[in-house]
Amino acid sequence: MSILKGDYNIIPVVDKEKLRLLSLIDRFPAKKIVVWGDFILDEYVYGKTRRISREAPVLILSYQRGEYSLGGAGNSVLNIKALGGYPVPVGVIGDDPAGERILGILRGQKIPCRYLLCSSRFQTPIKMRILGGEENTKKQQILRIDKEAFVPDDASLRRKLRTNLEALRNHSSGLLISDYNYSTVKPDLLRSILPHFKKTRLPVTLDSRFRLLDFKGVTAATPNEPEVEQALKLELDDDLLKLKRAGRLLLAKLGSSALLITRGSRGMALFEKGKKPFFIPVHGGTDIVDVTGAGDTVISVFTLALASGASHREAALLANYAGGIVVMKKGTATLTARELRDAISS
Repeated sequence: MSILKGDYNIIPVVDKEKLRLLSLIDRFPAKKIVVWGDFILDEYVYGKTRRISREAPVLILSYQRGEYSLGGAGNSVLNIKALGGYPVPVGVIGDDPAGERILGILRGQKIPCRYLLCSSRFQTPIKMRILGGEENTKKQQILRIDKEAFVPDDASLRRKLRTNLEALRNHSSGLLISDYNYSTVKPDLLRSILPHFKKTRLPVTLDSRFRLLDFKGVTAATPNEPEVEQALKLELDDDLLKLKRAGRLLLAKLGSSALLITRGSRGMALFEKGKKPFFIPVHGGTDIVDVTGAGDTVISVFTLALASGASHREAALLANYAGGIVVMKKGTATLTARELRDAISS
């Protein structure tokens, strides 16, 4: 415990830490975060289960409604906006109905779209989730259908992406990279712009599904355990010693200042140069509702916190609170600054 001077009560150190975290959230609204990555349309189809089909041993659903949200980099954009930050999306969408729907969702949130390129040679990725259940029961996901495409390695697109990133680098508080392996993020393009961000000490964070080691030199990365296993070609086997070794190795290979590994119901593990690993227990209950998009929320809060002056440890604590909140929500969800404050204060 620490005692303040004067006639004040004794205040536990943990309360001072919480006050510090709350003060960081107050700084979020002033932060402009460039979000460069793969923009995905998430589609949800809800239906009532009727019976088994005579054509095949499958359920017949009676269609009830459909909903749309943003996945991938788009979910990070919406999270930053919901937390009070100012996101600037940079990427490529297709000249198609899905791309138009993405633009409509962003414009509805008053998020600028001028740095999103539209290409007739690219099909906007769609992840369609089909959910079913009885009339008054919670719907369960039955099937997911992915419509995938890769951004063409087009000289004109590459040049425009670089121009957009260079135009924003002097007017941002940080860069968040959301790579879902659809080739919007080019390793050589990152290498060309990274020195400026490093020179100005702006955080560059990375969430990459399958290409972690293609983007070396970022400030920090936020992989989950399967992504760590894929990058290092090993198995962690829920072994803490293996996790410690893998975390240190991946941190060294990336050449980053920090590595935040998300571990589902086991919380998170933060690795920093020259420091012991910092293990954070999961916030809230372990009876998780839906992990869809939780990684997007984690990196959004982590990046906003770093841009607001947080240490890696403080940013990780905030991200852990946020992750614990969104996994209790259905689908690709966001959280507000008020929800984050309430979780810390409780």
